[in-house]
Amino acid sequence: MTSTRTRPDRCPGVLRPWPAEDGSLVRLRPAGGQLPAGSLRALLDVATTYGDGDVHLTGRANLQLRGLGEVTEEVVTAIEATGLLPSRSHDRARNLMMSPQSGLADGRADLRPVVAELDRLLCADPVLADLPGRFLFVFDDGRGDLLDRPVDLGLVALDDRSAQLLVGGRWGEVVALTDAPRALVALARAFLDTRTDEWHTVELPGPLAAVLPPDRLVPLPSRRLAYGEVPGGRHVPAVGGVVDPSLAELDTHLVVTPWRGVLVPA
Repeated sequence: MTSTRTRPDRCPGVLRPWPAEDGSLVRLRPAGGQLPAGSLRALLDVATTYGDGDVHLTGRANLQLRGLGEVTEEVVTAIEATGLLPSRSHDRARNLMMSPQSGLADGRADLRPVVAELDRLLCADPVLADLPGRFLFVFDDGRGDLLDRPVDLGLVALDDRSAQLLVGGRWGEVVALTDAPRALVALARAFLDTRTDEWHTVELPGPLAAVLPPDRLVPLPSRRLAYGEVPGGRHVPAVGGVVDPSLAELDTHLVVTPWRGVLVPA
């Protein structure tokens, strides 16, 4: 599939707010959905001071503030102080979705260190700040919960040491988990070198890497994470797309999920 884009993508960030009907909207991208409770408390303070008082969730496990007036330097600095904007230049480039229960229950590997390392490498590379705001990295820890997600680049864990890369809708090479972040950075750079107006790898005229068959250990897609008590914790729904503010009172590391919920580790 080739692109027929006639405009750059307008996906919002903090430095590029969206002018919604209720005021400016900004989007934050916690890598792998990882959300320290202190960051949620600070973000709720920002929402109360400058916006509609709520923290909203998206289907990509991102956070949004709505009802903001002009997003001034004061507002950006306040958001930055939450720890959820580690790089202004890479504000919109950090779309990293991960199996929410990874490292907490089941799964073949704890992908949190892999995602954290990729986030570090992304922020350290000025070239990768040009990734489109809709470009998505997906990390499935082998339980199959994210296999149905459209993916630009990502991986599926085969065991606790290896994974098979995903490049658009195609399977790539099998790599060691420790090598995966740099392999994905190289592919992201190749995408930027190849693209003209495309937002996604699947829109390029040809594959970025060799197309291989899926490894025999690639899992089948599994169902979305149910709300309530689940292995590894409790999945709390964001009713109306709004984070339950009482979660900020918990002294624990939370995980935003791609099903408009927050996983509270046991």
